[in-house]
Amino acid sequence: TQCSCTGLPPGSGAAVTPSSAAGTHHYDLVVIGGGSGGLACSREAAQLGQKVAVLDHVQPSARGTAWGLGGTCVNVGCIPKKLMHQAALLGVAMDDAGKFGWSIPGPVSHDWSTLAQAVQNYVKSLNWGHRVQLQDRKVKYFNTRGSLLDRHTVRGLDAKGTEVTAKSLTLSSSLISVGGKQYWQMFIHAWTEVMFGIFNKVTFALVKSHGQNLSRMEDCGASVYVGLECAGLLAGIGLDASVMVRSVALRGFDQQMAQLVTGHMEARGTRFHWGCVPTSVEKLPSGLLQVKWTEVRSDLERVEREDTFSSVLWAIGRVPETTGLNLPQVGVQLHPDTGKIVVATDERTTVSNVYAIGDVAEGRPELTPTAVKAGKLLARRLAGQSNQLMDYHSVPTTVFTPLEYGCVGLSEESAESRYGKDNIEVYHAFYKPLEFTIAERDASHCYVKVVCDRAGVQRVLGLHFTGPSAGEVIQGFAVSVRCGLTYAQLRDTVGIHPTCAEELTKIHITKRSGLDATVTGC
Repeated sequence: TQCSCTGLPPGSGAAVTPSSAAGTHHYDLVVIGGGSGGLACSREAAQLGQKVAVLDHVQPSARGTAWGLGGTCVNVGCIPKKLMHQAALLGVAMDDAGKFGWSIPGPVSHDWSTLAQAVQNYVKSLNWGHRVQLQDRKVKYFNTRGSLLDRHTVRGLDAKGTEVTAKSLTLSSSLISVGGKQYWQMFIHAWTEVMFGIFNKVTFALVKSHGQNLSRMEDCGASVYVGLECAGLLAGIGLDASVMVRSVALRGFDQQMAQLVTGHMEARGTRFHWGCVPTSVEKLPSGLLQVKWTEVRSDLERVEREDTFSSVLWAIGRVPETTGLNLPQVGVQLHPDTGKIVVATDERTTVSNVYAIGDVAEGRPELTPTAVKAGKLLARRLAGQSNQLMDYHSVPTTVFTPLEYGCVGLSEESAESRYGKDNIEVYHAFYKPLEFTIAERDASHCYVKVVCDRAGVQRVLGLHFTGPSAGEVIQGFAVSVRCGLTYAQLRDTVGIHPTCAEELTKIHITKRSGLDATVTGC
């Protein structure tokens, strides 16, 4: 499939007469990448009267896994992760149930195949739903790999890299929303041993690999939060999980909160190998994997370690899926360090009619909701319906570890760096969720923190929460933070009792005071 661009000014929304050449069709927008952002943009543009096409094809992973329309979030990311996280939470709930009067006959066990099949069935329903939505909005879907032949032409290639048809499409604008792929090739090239791994991009697609295959899991990576989430949910369904960390957990997040998250995981049995770098993996005759790593204790002290595991999961990050798009040849600039596409505030690349959103764009949060929002706003601008740009500041997010961590705004470290330590005020509290009391669960890692500008009205710069349903808590407060929430307004808000979220409305002790921040009473 070839899509030939007329080079009209982006956002003109002007109608273009299709070329008289045989097999030529016009599209106002051609989207390369059928993930959350690309689909949101295509549907919105079509709803606004634009003629739109989407090109999307999933290259099978190293283990041969492929999936349907919807991108990482739907197939191997947010959706299956949250469902499996819920499975782990139910395991904890069953542990608590007896103290609340429930009688559960034992022994209680978990069947991975049942869970994985249920998750995959739901994911497939979403795949189908996306295709139906495109069809309903008259968006043309091509199950092909898209690339830029030149700045005015997009072509479609099949899985073997050959052009599918000779059909040409004229277009006004194109959008690159191809996301990223798992980062693991560096290890494959470096190691000579027999390799076996379950990569972070395909963990949620496994249907048959529980029992002995996953009984002892080593998770390499914790700076990328999916590593901690995977370790947490695997431990939650009864597996022996370990996490290897090269430097810090949850890089880019508030580090005090990160330590609370990992501290809770350690208290519940997950082992952490801190300051460690894997050096090799060898598959033994028994089928187990022998992992060797270097523990870096100081600049002068290094200790070689090894252990055996039934499975290894790489969660060391992702790289942009820009290979094969022909971007540099067309004039689209890539960041020299990250390989991501350099974009302006309006998502425009260095080629005036080519745009990029989502994980593939440099400097953008790698979060589904930001890609969705950015895609919709871009569609409205291209259709001439709006001038609104995406605001990437104060974007809320949640890490779905066993003890969830939600936040919006600046971390304490970022606030200190931007405003100075003496110019911020940090309010905090350790609290105990009511549901933890009868269950006698450890609440020492349940914590709230509000980072404020110390001057004037004490505007809230960042809000952080570890505890049950962190995402639900932070989503509500995120609205007020974006509206310029002040500490006084937070304190004037009447809390809902008894909830964990109300602790944010009662917070009054500052770190500067040195007072005990433990909440007492109900």
